[in-house]
Amino acid sequence: IQRETDDFINEVAILSQVNHRNVVKLFGCCLETEVPLLVYEFISNGTLSDHLHVDTPLSMPWKDRLRIAIETSRCLAYLHSAASVSIVHRDVKSANVLLDDRLTAKVSDFGASRGIPIDQTGVTTAVQGTFGYLDPEYYHTQRLTEKSDVYSFGVMLVELLTRKKPCVDLSTPGASLIAEFILRVNQDKICEMLDQQVIEEGTEEAKQVAAVALMCLSLKGEDRPTMRQVETKLEVIQTVERNTPVEQTNANADDDNFSRRYSMEEECMSSMSFPR
Repeated sequence: IQRETDDFINEVAILSQVNHRNVVKLFGCCLETEVPLLVYEFISNGTLSDHLHVDTPLSMPWKDRLRIAIETSRCLAYLHSAASVSIVHRDVKSANVLLDDRLTAKVSDFGASRGIPIDQTGVTTAVQGTFGYLDPEYYHTQRLTEKSDVYSFGVMLVELLTRKKPCVDLSTPGASLIAEFILRVNQDKICEMLDQQVIEEGTEEAKQVAAVALMCLSLKGEDRPTMRQVETKLEVIQTVERNTPVEQTNANADDDNFSRRYSMEEECMSSMSFPR
């Protein structure tokens, strides 16, 4: 109960500081129960995870997936840089992205979030998060930074591209969605892993999004982009979708560069095991 109460207090403190269209709104709370309850705006369409992992051949259209990725990145960029205290979400995942009646993204669940003073690069704290999405650098060092959210967002991008859950298979050392993703990119076989619907609706943009995901998934936090940079890159991809193929060709050349850059990281990632 104490842990739940602490999360409650933390979430109220965090959400009282933020005002963003892609953050779920907190309306109030109820203190007359053993564990305090939070009252949020009603979000009618469930979670991004619900929409991706349906037991049907077709899921959410690619254009909506890309837009939701942009909205989520915009929210995280705001949390990281729009206040005197940088807010690290610490549990970025598809199950924490709610969707309203227009499928607009609403980031939720700030119980594990931490504020980092703007003059500090990070804090040392007990590890919290969801395995499969958890930043391996944070897991091993207990050093939490904004780049931990960037890694988790990279995992979510891969989930959007593949419609596969980023679980870790403990029966096979190193087996994970991310290890497979990096391996396929380095083998120039990323299309074999993409969701068929993504291939049919936006292969070239998906390849460019995969390149952004690879940057986010760098093993070292210092090698990852900021969320503001990620937001900008995704917005450019969305715009290029309507432009000439010349820019897409340049992006494909970038894919080759990313493939070479991450060959060693894939090897490291494949050897990792994540205890529960």
